[in-house]
Amino acid sequence: MSGRVGRPAAAPATAPAAAAVPAVDPVAERFHFLVNAPALFNAVVTALEWDVFGHLSAHPGSSFEELRAATGVPAHSLRVLLQAVCTTGLLERHADGTYHNARAAAELLLPDGPDSWRHILTGWREIYYPAFSRMTEALAAGTNTALDAHPGEEPTLYRRLAHDPELEAVFHRSMSAFTLKSLDALVECEEFATVRHLLDVGGGDGTTSARLLARHPGMRSTVFDIPSVARLAAEARSEARTDATADAGSDAPADSGSDAEAADRLRLHPGDLFTDPFPAGADAVLFSHVLEIFSAEQITELLAKAHGVLPPGGRVFVYGYNVSDDETRGWYSARLSLYLNVLASGQGMAYPARDYEHWMRRAGFGDVRTLTGYPYEHGLTIGTKQ
Repeated sequence: MSGRVGRPAAAPATAPAAAAVPAVDPVAERFHFLVNAPALFNAVVTALEWDVFGHLSAHPGSSFEELRAATGVPAHSLRVLLQAVCTTGLLERHADGTYHNARAAAELLLPDGPDSWRHILTGWREIYYPAFSRMTEALAAGTNTALDAHPGEEPTLYRRLAHDPELEAVFHRSMSAFTLKSLDALVECEEFATVRHLLDVGGGDGTTSARLLARHPGMRSTVFDIPSVARLAAEARSEARTDATADAGSDAPADSGSDAEAADRLRLHPGDLFTDPFPAGADAVLFSHVLEIFSAEQITELLAKAHGVLPPGGRVFVYGYNVSDDETRGWYSARLSLYLNVLASGQGMAYPARDYEHWMRRAGFGDVRTLTGYPYEHGLTIGTKQ
């Protein structure tokens, strides 16, 4: 018998336990996108300027070489850009190397009408976002120090842009396009059905009034804004008349002539919101994307001026961004608030609805209420002169 003791039989081999996959922290995920977002934003705008999305709409499944021929840019530059835009998900590169628009790109970036995201993003890139590099300085100073990048001595961006008509046109084209994104819900609001004469304070190029007039044939509107902006509104109204006249002799839809008819019910009244009196005769006053520019004291002053020109039973409408009541949610509202304080006016913000309701009551209005659920974090606050 052997004196050797045999080794015990080896235990059956088992697979190592799978390491637990850590849960994805959505805040951390958002952080990683956020820190790269400025570069990716500009890549998307460049792709728009090179008409990458337009080409892929007309020629889905294009190869890299076909895109290079269409854009006419160096191959390496295009490679870098396509890689960047693909990381956003707006472009897709299939296994065969061909490129395609994502559904969101087709819906958001292809239309080229007056509400096109092309106009919005171009304005943000040319005017808004360069100023944000001055944010620390501006917020610490409590004023819009980034405004010094624009010529002039005026205290707001809106007035200084009068010195640069080309940039002013880019700004208002961008503003009008984004206004149109949230405008349908406002236009369909039943509260406007009984308005006969609307005073559109700070109405810009007349985009909002024009849509309201087209929807409500019994309404007329007076747009009250600074002279340089009133000039843009006059140009826009002239273009509407010209387009409608041209459509009248074509196979355009039957209602195309209504654009010219609506333009005839729109009157322009240049003036300063604070130093000039509001035009009289309106039974409703609209502040659309205006009051957020100002401080609480200035907003109360403007609401009091509206109260002074309205007849008993007249109404005031405030339409714009409303940050959440606890002031913790709303990406668009946050961007607007920063833009206002760093560049545009050095004050104001996307106020919560309860602030507007408080200021309306201080100005003398009753039956104050806010309608919610509008697109892009918007709300409509309404008050009635008792």
